[in-house]
Amino acid sequence: MPLAGGNTTGAVLIDGVVHKRASPWTPTVHALLRHLAAAGFDGAPRALGFDDQGREMLTYLPGETIGDRQPWPGWATADDMLVQVGHWLRRVHDLTADFVAPPGEQWFIRGTMRPGLIVGHQDVAPYNAVVDGQRLVGFYDWDIAGPSTREFDLAFAMLPWVPLTSPDDGTPVSADDLDERSRRVHLLLDAYGYDGDRRTFATVIPQRARGQAAVIRRMADAGDPAAVAILFIADRLERSAGDIDALPDGFWTR
Repeated sequence: MPLAGGNTTGAVLIDGVVHKRASPWTPTVHALLRHLAAAGFDGAPRALGFDDQGREMLTYLPGETIGDRQPWPGWATADDMLVQVGHWLRRVHDLTADFVAPPGEQWFIRGTMRPGLIVGHQDVAPYNAVVDGQRLVGFYDWDIAGPSTREFDLAFAMLPWVPLTSPDDGTPVSADDLDERSRRVHLLLDAYGYDGDRRTFATVIPQRARGQAAVIRRMADAGDPAAVAILFIADRLERSAGDIDALPDGFWTR
């Protein structure tokens, strides 16, 4: 059975197991998932190796997903879900701070593990979430996971969950909406237990958004059909980066 969603790699469910096209970095991601499983973490799929077609096999996280639905369901904007996302991110970051990558490690976002870094999911968004009622089960689609700072992974999560993405129609965000977005930024960071200078996100989030957009454009220029199909996301990320640059300093402080 084909699974809904997935802009870059299709997935099918066969006898309760997810089968997806493998990539050069899949063995490293599987090592990461085994590391999380060994720590008792159940908010991510478990790696089951590869099938006879060379596709990766993963356990299936049961629950509700957004798939291709528009508009998104109410849980995507609920405060309680945002708090759970913060808790989930903190748990993953803490558990991966001591991850030892296998020989020949390879990540979609490149780079290597070194002291001071964590392994971020790098695409913690509602469209990758699995929920059961109002409970966050976890996140699937670990293809672009990779080593980074905590702030780098948090930055992307803020774009869709707060949200800090700009309206598609270019409508300016009202003062009341800005206050609400600031409140939700701090709600997420409080749930995470972030104790650094929150003004750093005024720089990190636009950098992350522009970097993600650049990757999409580079892949599209190389002829990747999946990247061509999501060029609108690159546009949205670049527009959002500009709007975040213009936020007042008080947005990030309390």
